[in-house]
Amino acid sequence: MQKRDIQFDQDGQPYIAVTTRSYELLQDPKLNKGSAFSSDERKALHLNGRLPNQIETLEQQVKRCYAQFCEKTTDLQKNIYLNSLHDNNEVLFYAVLKKYLKEMLPIVYTPTVAEAVETFSLENRRSRGLFIAYPDVKTQADIEAMLDQRINVNVDLILVTDGEGILGIGDWGVGGMHIAIGKLMVYTACSGLNPNRVLPIQLDVGTNNEKLLNDPEYLGWHHKRITGKEYDDFIDKFVKAVQKKFPMVYLHWEDFGRDNARKNLERYRTEMATFNDDMQGTGATALACVLSGMVAKKEKIKEQRVVFLGAGTAGCGIADQFWQAMLAEGLSETEARKNFWLVDRFGLLLTDSADLQSFQKPYARDPNEVQKWIVSDKKNITLTEVVKNVNPTIIVGCSTVRGAFTEEIVKHMATHCERPIILPLSNPTNHCEATAMDLMNWTDGKVLMALGSPFDPVKFKGKIHPVSQSNNAFVFPGLGRGIIVSKAKWVSDEMIYAACEALSLASPARKDPTAPLLPDIASAADVADSIALAVAEMARKQGLSQIDEKLDFKKRLAEQKWEANYFPYRAV
Repeated sequence: MQKRDIQFDQDGQPYIAVTTRSYELLQDPKLNKGSAFSSDERKALHLNGRLPNQIETLEQQVKRCYAQFCEKTTDLQKNIYLNSLHDNNEVLFYAVLKKYLKEMLPIVYTPTVAEAVETFSLENRRSRGLFIAYPDVKTQADIEAMLDQRINVNVDLILVTDGEGILGIGDWGVGGMHIAIGKLMVYTACSGLNPNRVLPIQLDVGTNNEKLLNDPEYLGWHHKRITGKEYDDFIDKFVKAVQKKFPMVYLHWEDFGRDNARKNLERYRTEMATFNDDMQGTGATALACVLSGMVAKKEKIKEQRVVFLGAGTAGCGIADQFWQAMLAEGLSETEARKNFWLVDRFGLLLTDSADLQSFQKPYARDPNEVQKWIVSDKKNITLTEVVKNVNPTIIVGCSTVRGAFTEEIVKHMATHCERPIILPLSNPTNHCEATAMDLMNWTDGKVLMALGSPFDPVKFKGKIHPVSQSNNAFVFPGLGRGIIVSKAKWVSDEMIYAACEALSLASPARKDPTAPLLPDIASAADVADSIALAVAEMARKQGLSQIDEKLDFKKRLAEQKWEANYFPYRAV
């Protein structure tokens, strides 16, 4: 494996020692500079004749790439273009992405990445990361051998998915690799995590998507998903192989199915630094929205009545975060649970509801509570009926049901609550429970809102209102950097809450109650710095950090922050 670490000569000048030459060097996206190779580099690395004569700066290359990006007419075309650039020249890619972060984040990440996932096999051009397929694994040693095929020598972060629960589109098998790659792009663009020290992994355990199973061009294992002990044993082999190869690695679980997401996290949570963004990251970002809303409303979270539409991994994960915040304000566990009503596709969760998952049971309501409610069917109480009987102050959508927050529901909330907090978090955009414009109109501008997908500013009563995006990109990049720099043994609830508070402190609504709940996504990098520091310091406070207690985390974070710059190459 070619090392890409920056070295310093006897005069203190930085450089990268390069062993590859000519065509092979141009094919390495982590080393390729394209037209920016200097005259000396072209001669020493056998590139003369391989490149046009003109030598460009990184800034000139960025300008050309942005012009090419703007020529694309659809978001999917733009996604394909940026991924192709990523596969050709990583430094240039990140320089472009960082400069145009607000415009490009929805292209490389949600919501456009969902389209890329669906077309993974059709648009596949170049393999990235590692694909660990169940039929290729007999023992843990087989996985260890696959991990040895990685490109990056040193690995601080592994982002792994099995592709079962992708965004709002479900099971797309090995197409999940697009999520893993896209998420790592966000880590680097928003927090400065070194892209030469990360590893995306797709676990191919089959798919239950009949469209993929019947598609001869599908690139994954054509087999129904393995389940039960077979699946658990495979995951255990994977985790043990990772721990053996990378004892200090941070393992990020992404887009696993509802049943496996929580099980995997809870099984390994105290064994290593590990995190599930769908459960914990989504909840942390949503909680930051609510904490900001509490400042704007001058209220406490323990006083809120919260209704959820969607009681899966994300919905219950967010509820868990809200519940923890209520405990922090002095409520007992039982008192805090009474502030929640969760609705899934079968209606309000009740203690006698069929097939309740273990993580849903704490939020199930006693059927006796609804006996006096006026509803059509007490075994299937709808969202509208819950809202009319509960008069919630907060409503959260994780259902992927477009338009589920109807005018009737929203107007009822606005009638009984001076400033309702409404969070339609489902993405991509065509799965969102409500639009920003509708929420403004139906509440006469009183709503405090954040949506899961990006929306343009809305004009209401002659004033332009920016729309907050409850984007996990605000939380997971900084959280990850804080965990990595502190070498945390594992990820505690307090560390995640520290990330929530750091994000909430950046809220414009703290200074102006009519302002957005979250800062502009363009400032995500600045927010990530604050979150990383808060998380690292909490790890130290809890005794979870495994480095020198005297280390200045702020200084170390600045020193280790990766920037998209070219360094001189020296042939070795």
